[in-house]
Amino acid sequence: MSTAPTPSPSAPAAAPANTRGRVITASMVGTTIEFFDFYAYATAASLVFPALFFPTQTPANQLLSSFAVFGVAFVARPLGSLIFGHFGDRVGRKTTLVASLLVMGIATFLIGVLPSASTPGFSVLAPAILVLLRFCQGVGLGGEWSGAALLATENAPPGKRALYGTFPQLGAPLGFILSNLLFVVLSLQLTPEQFASWGWRLPFLLSSILVAVGLWVRLKLMESPAFQKVIDEERVAAVPIARIVRTAWRPLILATLAMVATYVLFYLMTAFLMVVGTRPADVETARAAAEAAGNSFDASTFVPGLGYDRPQFLTMLIIGVVFFGIFTVVSGPLADRVGRRPLLLVVTVAIAVYGLLIEPLMQSGTAGVMAALIVGFTLMGLTFGPMAAFLPEMFRADVRYTGSAVSYNLASVIGAAPAPYALIALWQLLGGSLWLVGAYLALAAVITLVALLIGSETREVDYLA
Repeated sequence: MSTAPTPSPSAPAAAPANTRGRVITASMVGTTIEFFDFYAYATAASLVFPALFFPTQTPANQLLSSFAVFGVAFVARPLGSLIFGHFGDRVGRKTTLVASLLVMGIATFLIGVLPSASTPGFSVLAPAILVLLRFCQGVGLGGEWSGAALLATENAPPGKRALYGTFPQLGAPLGFILSNLLFVVLSLQLTPEQFASWGWRLPFLLSSILVAVGLWVRLKLMESPAFQKVIDEERVAAVPIARIVRTAWRPLILATLAMVATYVLFYLMTAFLMVVGTRPADVETARAAAEAAGNSFDASTFVPGLGYDRPQFLTMLIIGVVFFGIFTVVSGPLADRVGRRPLLLVVTVAIAVYGLLIEPLMQSGTAGVMAALIVGFTLMGLTFGPMAAFLPEMFRADVRYTGSAVSYNLASVIGAAPAPYALIALWQLLGGSLWLVGAYLALAAVITLVALLIGSETREVDYLA
């Protein structure tokens, strides 16, 4: 038995408790901060963490270990969704949004001051603390997205929920651009030795300024009309997750699987391609780079990449992410006009096809690589944008925070947590070919496609129910 909202197009809309500008700013700034923090770690995990925190391992194992720690946050995110979802459905959206931002902000700042494994006494302790802080980052992010999505959509005018839902989704491309622009500047202004020594810390430390801005905006919020109605009607769940398991397990499963392709595509386009793009394209270049950095080099384990230098490839990624942002915005009006499910069905099929084209595109020179980045990030915007409306619409207001948060973050365990590690392993398995990487993405798209076909359209649900 499911409690997914039933259609009620004629239900009256409650007057928004917050102004449009406050809703847009508070929902967007929070996710921008969260994704800035998250991308800072993803970039550092690709560029410097392997050598800093796993210095005694082989280069190949350093990279795998770094991405294994990267995946810890995704394991933590469902726990964060349970914690913050519980309080979001019990005490309200505003308080929970403030708390989730603080948790991730503090963890990110502490990563910025963490000694490396080469520091005396920290050879074992540094990687262990990194895992703990990464876990805390995941807990914070586990509660952030759903609260921001609800803040936007529960205050949206009639017929514009998907459009308003794109505002928190824009935090992903904006956070990526801010974080990676900073890494580009640091890479250009600092020597490799300076960057590896202390330059990588600056994005983590500077995030504290963004957190302060986000807290200031969110503390000015008022509670959403939908949750206020739940309070007025005395429908607050004592244990929201228990109510969901008992009455809304079907939408929980479908919402989870509907996000799998989005997650795999996202981390293929960001964390994975960062490694492939900046990896030397031939053995001699790799050997020279290793010797210049004072590291050992084993030609038998070397896997060739695309050979771009770091600032150049970061710039190419940023150009691609601009398309991510543009099509995130485009997806909102499209989803409001044609429906969430029809749009997502078409885009998910396109993602599967894209997976089969990655290898030939990436082997077609700079023009092909740039085309692959633009197409991939365009599809990312079109699939990610509608999710802030689509997932919450599957649940009634009394369990909406928990339901959307748990499904979103369970999908991260299935789609995102193994993706960077699995994609690196598949890439290495074929000696630098991306055919299996593309097949992995296509399989994720098939899983999402099945969930979308089983599910139903949510555009006309009564959002105050």
